[in-house]
Amino acid sequence: MKTILSKTIVFLTGAFVSHTGWKNWKNFFESQGYTCIVEPWPEKSGTPQYLRAKQPHDTALAGLHYADVLDHYTNIIKGLPEKPILIGHSLGGLTAQILLQRGLGQAAIAVHSVPPQGVTSFEFSFIRSLWKPLGLFSSLRKTHLMSFSEWQYAFTNGMSLQEQKESYEENTIPESRRVLRDPLGKIGHIDFSTAHAPLLFISGSADHIMPASLNYKNYMRYKKGNPHSVTEYKEFEGRNHYVLGLPTWREEASYALEFINKY
Repeated sequence: MKTILSKTIVFLTGAFVSHTGWKNWKNFFESQGYTCIVEPWPEKSGTPQYLRAKQPHDTALAGLHYADVLDHYTNIIKGLPEKPILIGHSLGGLTAQILLQRGLGQAAIAVHSVPPQGVTSFEFSFIRSLWKPLGLFSSLRKTHLMSFSEWQYAFTNGMSLQEQKESYEENTIPESRRVLRDPLGKIGHIDFSTAHAPLLFISGSADHIMPASLNYKNYMRYKKGNPHSVTEYKEFEGRNHYVLGLPTWREEASYALEFINKY
């Protein structure tokens, strides 16, 4: 019996980037008959260029907590006529996991997801990518904007210089360090033993900031915690963290659609 009956998708954006990065996936799923909702985080309305111009003294964004992001999406979902499918990238992937645990989705797809509390990696690329953004010795009163070199390493490794420059200009926005640090604590906790709606993890073998091995570890915690719930994992070869904007984006989107149709 099919359990995923929703025709509504809520896309959950990650850190450092504009919500406009979902445009390809939004158009794809709308062509398949879905109603797609793509909303920015609180304090992130506006173009990347506008938001970057406020760096680093955007006190409203600097004061944003991850709980505010979760509450924002919760309010959107509770205002819908049906429980949606949740699709999140990076920190949006963790948001999908948490909202699914709270019973707010018929299914969730976590794309190159940030892991929950207690699931971590000691891979060099993971540590190098997050050291500056987390800024453990930096002020929480200022936002963090990834430098171009940080963007090259963490998001767009393997791409041409021109592609990296264009993607940086089109996508990067300042980030609240509070939002980045909060999931390390209680708010990022997942009870892996709790039954959940169908959940798919998608990873990429070339992702520096959220390595495939970390996504697989995240997936396995669910499989071991509750083997009776539907949890699947798919790794795509050669994909970096800019997966939503790569020329191959349709392969991941199509795989996500297949998962939804299967259940």
